[in-house]
Formats: sequence, structure tokens, C-alpha cells
Amino acid sequence: MSRIGKMPIAIPAGVTVELAENNKVTVKGPKGTLERVLAPQMEIKVEGNEVVVNRPNDLKQMKSLHGLTRTLINNMVVGVTQGYEKVLEINGVGYRAAKEGKKLNLTLGYSHPVIMEDPAGLESSVDQNRIIVKGIDKEKVGQYAAEIRSKRGPEPYKGKGIKYADEVIRRKAGKTGKK
Repeated sequence: MSRIGKMPIAIPAGVTVELAENNKVTVKGPKGTLERVLAPQMEIKVEGNEVVVNRPNDLKQMKSLHGLTRTLINNMVVGVTQGYEKVLEINGVGYRAAKEGKKLNLTLGYSHPVIMEDPAGLESSVDQNRIIVKGIDKEKVGQYAAEIRSKRGPEPYKGKGIKYADEVIRRKAGKTGKK
């Protein structure tokens, strides 16, 4: 049995979980509403204030989908109650970020500024050398943070670039003198 898949998902107060045909799950909470169509093979049931996911058989694919389905529903419930955030740090001389309305203006050592528009449902904020991306959809928050990071990833020699706050960069030694 899947250790993750068999755990029930507790539905906190103020959150409603609705099931439609083809395993379309709608989660409404204080921060917003999320919808997702999940694997049609999985049996999803709302029992009281819990969501239970069961699988039809023990095939390898069903075992994989079991844990995935449960985790996706749990991420939706956490998203509409607490929300998600990713923190990025900018390191480097002259590397800056500024917020102009819904646009994120990055100065990253290129000959032009890099301007990124916040996707719908996400919000980014800047304080000094940190960019904070917030939203209710874990997948979208992670994707937007990855897109920001990809504009100038961290390099191993001086550590310049954009990195996640909890990321550790393996540093390399630079050139050594002649022998």
C-alpha cells in the first residue's frame, strides 16, 4: 500500500472540496478556488471532513498514481488555506530587481533590462536583493520562480546570479598562477 496515498486528507474549516465527473476536483477556501482534473482510474471520496483516495488494483502505474493523486489534492487544500511562496536571492554587483505594477524589472548585467509580467493568480514582491513569489497554486509558483531564476542562474566561481534562498551553490576554485 502506498504510504502517502493511504493517508486521508483533512479538510480544514472554511474549505469545501467538490467532486465532479471524470475526477474533476474543485477546492474552495479563504484564499481562492483551485480546479484540477485527476487520473480517472483513482477513486476519490469525500467522507465527512476528510478526502480519501483509493486505487482499483496493485499495478505499478496505479501505485504511482495513488500517491500522486493524494499529494495533488493535499497541495490544493494547503494552497487555498495558507498559500505558497518561493524566495529568490540576487547576488552580484549591479544586479537589481524592481517592481513596477505587475511587471518585475531585473537588471542582470545584460545590455538590456529583463522585464517579466506576473502571471494571473501570482504576486511577486521585491525587497533589496530578494524576490518573493506568492500564490495559491504550488505548480505555478514554482514554475514562475524557476523562470525568474533561469534569466541569470548562479555561477560557481563568484556565486553571482539569481538563486533560491535555500539553495546551496557548490563553489569552484578559480585559476591558479603559473608554476
